[in-house]
Amino acid sequence: MAIAEDGQPGQASIRRGLNGVYFDRTRTSFIDGKAGTLLYRGYSIHDLAQHSTFEETAYLVLRGSLPSETQLRAFDQELKEARPIPDVIVRIIEAIPEAHPMDVLRTAVSALAALDPEADDNSAEATIRKGTRLTSQVATIATTHQAIRRRRAPVTPSKHLSHAANFLYMLHGTEPGDEARLLDRDFILHAEHGANASAFTARVIASTEANLHAAVAGAIAALSGPSHGGAAENVMNMALEIGEPEKAEAYVRTARAEKRPVTGFGHRVYRVEDPRARHLREGVRRLGQLRGEPKWFAILEAVVEAMAPYARHGVHVNVDFYAGALYYLLGIPTDLFVPIFAVGRVPGWAAQVVEQFENNILIRPLAEYVGPPQLPYIPLNRRG
Repeated sequence: MAIAEDGQPGQASIRRGLNGVYFDRTRTSFIDGKAGTLLYRGYSIHDLAQHSTFEETAYLVLRGSLPSETQLRAFDQELKEARPIPDVIVRIIEAIPEAHPMDVLRTAVSALAALDPEADDNSAEATIRKGTRLTSQVATIATTHQAIRRRRAPVTPSKHLSHAANFLYMLHGTEPGDEARLLDRDFILHAEHGANASAFTARVIASTEANLHAAVAGAIAALSGPSHGGAAENVMNMALEIGEPEKAEAYVRTARAEKRPVTGFGHRVYRVEDPRARHLREGVRRLGQLRGEPKWFAILEAVVEAMAPYARHGVHVNVDFYAGALYYLLGIPTDLFVPIFAVGRVPGWAAQVVEQFENNILIRPLAEYVGPPQLPYIPLNRRG
């Protein structure tokens, strides 16, 4: 039952999942799902993936323009200075070592709000500064938890490595080589992606005038759900299950016959290949050869070939299809795949929160009531 504008019962127009609904305007990213276009602040994801760095891209997403050399050096220094996390956050992580990394990440980000001197300042500049700090702190939280649950001492963050290289250094304890550029590109590809579930969650929270830490903690909670952030992990599990390239066709045939989805294909927005996918494909191929494990790329390509007949229905590979194999080849545990998504996405979440604060309105949609009409109240002693 819905109430029309004239106050009379009416028929509501339901768009489940808010599919196709525009709830606001944005300057952060543009997506054309039919053409396979993705722009950050007007810049093609292809140009950024090929020529930019995560630090430069994060500045672009947060501040709206590409930086000058001086601006980029200053921003990079901000990121490096923010890498260490307070001792109390380390103690919180030590208290829950067996928790899932996403639960640890959400809890630690929430706790950081109590320690950030600008936590309750929702001005644009303060929110950008907090977003910059969180971009570095989220990476340190994830790697600190990994060390603690493996009963190792956390690695002190580097003062000179890039964001991606420092993440691998804190994770493994040794400075990476050229493979850090592949993770850097992955972070670029994940930095921002419109009103997806986690970004929308962040904006809903920000619309109540809660602070950035609350919004990011909520975004992490949304990302932890397998329907949003679990695809990369599931793709690698699928590749491990297939085991050999020649078994891919049978796997796909069985999955389709049983009406099970083939992980890493299809997207809520794109009706062609996800434009981010191509930038990880070649990286997975090269890294597999370098590590002496070329079969994972061969398995993925065999799955793509087996899925080719379904491309006409808009079922194409998405960015997660190759991301899982990339993380696996980098020696990253599978339950850290989703936290890596968060490590790259903090700038986008923060930029979305800044936009929400700029012209804020409480996000409060409606739900059509379809329960019983008004019922008479029956006293407890008269109920059967």
